[in-house]
Amino acid sequence: MSRHFGRARLLAMICLFWAVAPHAYAQDSTAYDLVNTTTSDVMAVVVDAEPYVDEDPERYYSQIQVLLDPLVDFRGFARKVMGPYASSERYRSLDEAGRSQLRDQLDSFTEAMRTSLVRTYSKGLLAFGGSDIELEQPDEDAADSKRVSLRQLVYADRDTPYEIQYQMGQMKSGDWKLINVIIESVNLGEVYRDQFLASAREHEGDLSKVIDSWVVVVVDVDAETESGE
Repeated sequence: MSRHFGRARLLAMICLFWAVAPHAYAQDSTAYDLVNTTTSDVMAVVVDAEPYVDEDPERYYSQIQVLLDPLVDFRGFARKVMGPYASSERYRSLDEAGRSQLRDQLDSFTEAMRTSLVRTYSKGLLAFGGSDIELEQPDEDAADSKRVSLRQLVYADRDTPYEIQYQMGQMKSGDWKLINVIIESVNLGEVYRDQFLASAREHEGDLSKVIDSWVVVVVDVDAETESGE
């Protein structure tokens, strides 16, 4: 397994993993508590994996998968990435057979994204074991909100820290889920959605082909921010 990746590229790969942990969280846990506590827990998994990951990467992937499944809203994220192809308006416009097909496609795409994200990001985690991380408290007026954006600073290989914003949503159950991430002003949800829509145009709207050919974009944050200046 190669570990010779750019730091900025790796940061884009690992961001989702800061929001997962092996704890069973109470429904009254805040989004801040979740992210703050789990940062150290996740990196402990990475450190423990160092001795065996090259020989047994599947063991490492499976541990990360177990941590992610209950805490990331993969289905909601996948639906947003699919954009108009999975919108409520489109769903209502379909007959029963079309609706059934769309549900199956959403299930397939959720699984495709879940698997590819876990494997890609798990590799990226291995390079950030020694980084200093600071999570800022949210504004007081966000205390009763069902949507919270948390700002985290990662001190790595440059004078200024990388900035990550975690967009957290509170589900009907009361649990907090990670629903999107913004890194250095690069919105990962939008990047993935643009990729999906471009692929849908290429395949003339055949979503099955889009899903079968799906490859996760690894965002080079430095390149993205420089091009936007």
